[in-house]
Amino acid sequence: MNILIIENEVYLAQKVVSRLLDDGHSCVYAEGPNAVPDSIDFDTVLLSTSMPSLNYNEIIKKFEHSIVILLVSYISDETVTDPIKAGAKDYIMKPFIMDELLRKIYHFKDCRQLKQELQTMRNYLDFIFRDIDLSESNVVVELPLLIETNSQKCVDKIAFEFSYKLNLPIKFISLAKDNWQKEIQANKNKELLYLTDYHTLKKSSKDNLNALIETKKCLICSLESENEFPYNKTRVKKTDMVVINDNIMTINDYVKLMVVSFQGKYPDTELSKKLGISRKSLWEKRKKLNIEKKK
Repeated sequence: MNILIIENEVYLAQKVVSRLLDDGHSCVYAEGPNAVPDSIDFDTVLLSTSMPSLNYNEIIKKFEHSIVILLVSYISDETVTDPIKAGAKDYIMKPFIMDELLRKIYHFKDCRQLKQELQTMRNYLDFIFRDIDLSESNVVVELPLLIETNSQKCVDKIAFEFSYKLNLPIKFISLAKDNWQKEIQANKNKELLYLTDYHTLKKSSKDNLNALIETKKCLICSLESENEFPYNKTRVKKTDMVVINDNIMTINDYVKLMVVSFQGKYPDTELSKKLGISRKSLWEKRKKLNIEKKK
């Protein structure tokens, strides 16, 4: 990391710089803010609040994208409370143990990295779910809940929405795996259980599962109709989503799915070519399969 130390106590600053260099960091030392180079981006700024007549808020604002840790001789509104309100992350009292200072530096570095990774994952989820409009789907909020669907991706989106609403992490369990029963039994209702592949279970296994999840915060995805599910159930069918299940589609179902999915992307000439049929055949398929042409 690039670390800036703004400290007017030279001996202390030299001690800090020496230890940080030993740990493999790059350090710049300045006795005051005017001596700080503008050409370097600093990951962490160690800012002493012992310097008289210094506008700490101005310095913190300048380094708003850095982790600012205060080096303080005493605690007051001026040395701690106000700078933290301005954006400083933490403080450490002088004299301090260097290991404690390093612990704080690494702690906030890890926190920042986790926040960045979390934001990246949320951006990715927004990206892959961007074309799934569930505004017309009446999904009940009572759990356990089974959702019959033609696309697991739709239920994936619903699972994350439940997770945000309930403020619970998601436990992903595929019912096609052998250990699903142990994983469900180990759950203490501190997670949202998201169970996929319900349609792959035999009736006896479904009965066992239904008994296990009666009191669980559980969302279940099935790619087939489930007439005997004893709890809340709903259906989310998207005609413009690709069907992914264990069934073999008929030729007409496949053609209908491809036309509905891609007619907004390709003109009829190109779409019929990709399907290996003539434009006339495509027109006839639309009429036969009751496919409304998008304008």
